Amino acid sequence: MHIVKLNATTSTNTYLKEYARELDSKEDILVVTHTQLEGRGQRGASWESEPGKNLTFSVFKRVEGFRADRTFYMTMAASLMVVDTLKHFGVRQLSVKWPNDILAGNQKICGILIETVLRDGLYGVILGVGLNVNQKVFQEAPRATSLVNQTGKIHDLEEVLNRFLEAFYTYAKRVEEFDFTGLHKSYEQRLFRRNKVSTFQLPEGELLTGIISGVSKNGKLILQLEDELSREFDLKEIKLLY
Repeated sequence: MHIVKLNATTSTNTYLKEYARELDSKEDILVVTHTQLEGRGQRGASWESEPGKNLTFSVFKRVEGFRADRTFYMTMAASLMVVDTLKHFGVRQLSVKWPNDILAGNQKICGILIETVLRDGLYGVILGVGLNVNQKVFQEAPRATSLVNQTGKIHDLEEVLNRFLEAFYTYAKRVEEFDFTGLHKSYEQRLFRRNKVSTFQLPEGELLTGIISGVSKNGKLILQLEDELSREFDLKEIKLLY
C-alpha cells in the first residue's frame, strides 16, 4: 500500500479523488492527515475532529470489473472493518446505524463516506473514515463519543490505524471472493435498532413508525410498517430518529 501523510487538507476523500485521477496505480493508496479542515459525511454533513486527536483518512482501491449494482457490499464491508477494529480495542455495544455510521451504544464513534471513481466505468472506490480516538469533548456533535471516552484509555493513533488496515484487507478479500451472503448477514446482525419499533422522518417532515427488518442487496433500508407491508427506502427518503 502506498501511504501519503499530510499535515492538513480540506478532505482526504477529495485529495485522494484528485490523486487517483492523475495516477494509474494498481496499488492501494492511503491518505491520512493530522488536520482535516472540511471533513464530509453523509447527507452533506460536516465532521468535527480535533487536530491530532483522531484518525481522519481515506483508502483508494481499484475495483475494475466490479458490477455497479454490488457496490453496497463495499459499504457493508467497510462498516464491519471499523466494528472489528473498535471491538479489538474494547469498545462495547457496537452497531451500524444504516447505512454506515458506527455507534457505541447510541453515540456515534465513526463516520464512513464511500465514493466511486469512474474511468470508462467503475474504476475504484474511495473509503473515507473519520474515527474518534482521543477527543473527549465534542462541541458540535453532542451525541458523539470516542475510543478514550468508551475505554478510559488514550490510544496510539498509529496502532489503531494499523489494526484497521488489517481488518481492511480481511474484508477486502471477502469482497473479492464474492462472499456477499456472509457480508450481508454479518452487516444485518449489527444493524442499529433492527427488529425494534422505531420512528422515522420523511423528507416532508412526516413521521413514520416501523421496524427495521434488514437491508436490500443494493443498500435500501427495509421497514416493516404498521399495515404489515414491507417497504424499501433509500438514504434521501428517510431518516431514523433516536
